[in-house]
Amino acid sequence: MFVSIIIPVLNEEASIKKLLQQLQGFRKQGHEVIVVDGGSKDNTALIAGPLSDKFISSDSGRAIQMNKGVGQAEHNFLWFLHADTLIPDNALKVILDSLTKHDWGRFNVRLSGSNSIFRIIEKMMNIRSCFTGIATGDQGIFVKRKLFESVEGYTNIPLMEDIELSKKLKKLSKPVCLQETLVTSSRRWEKKGILMTVLLMWKLRFLYWLGVSAERLAREYS
Repeated sequence: MFVSIIIPVLNEEASIKKLLQQLQGFRKQGHEVIVVDGGSKDNTALIAGPLSDKFISSDSGRAIQMNKGVGQAEHNFLWFLHADTLIPDNALKVILDSLTKHDWGRFNVRLSGSNSIFRIIEKMMNIRSCFTGIATGDQGIFVKRKLFESVEGYTNIPLMEDIELSKKLKKLSKPVCLQETLVTSSRRWEKKGILMTVLLMWKLRFLYWLGVSAERLAREYS
């Protein structure tokens, strides 16, 4: 049982090395790391190339990049990670244990910032995700390849691709909600303001639920 770990990147020289260094032990065990670059203009390729099994160039867009990564993947279990994520040491063990009983799932998430309000936000995110069966990319979605391909992978939209994938997957199988935690960067929250970021994300989710196009939402998010 081996896992293909797929990481979409775009100008991630500041964060990608830490994650890839964590994954080197898994590579030695036979798992593969696939980095899919959406046209980085910085040193992402120089950093990530030697630390991955495959470094692939792609058009930009997480959905496009992750689908292209799956097309190059060799294994039957897929794990999607963001470049600014840090993982627990037992991550692949709990994934493989879970996939003996479930078809897909996600981790809990923890924001990297020390502000106490982040603890409230991340707790709400994890509870909501487990209750609704909807996972975000920050939560490290993992899935059996057969199920992923049966729903035709990520929908090619510029935002909410993880929400759309979750909606398709949960129609066929309920996700497992792992309590182990991935740490994701809170850089956007800190740069844009915590309250403003929370309000923006609520707004975008509500508009998406109303049927507003992902293209329009992406323009508001950028």
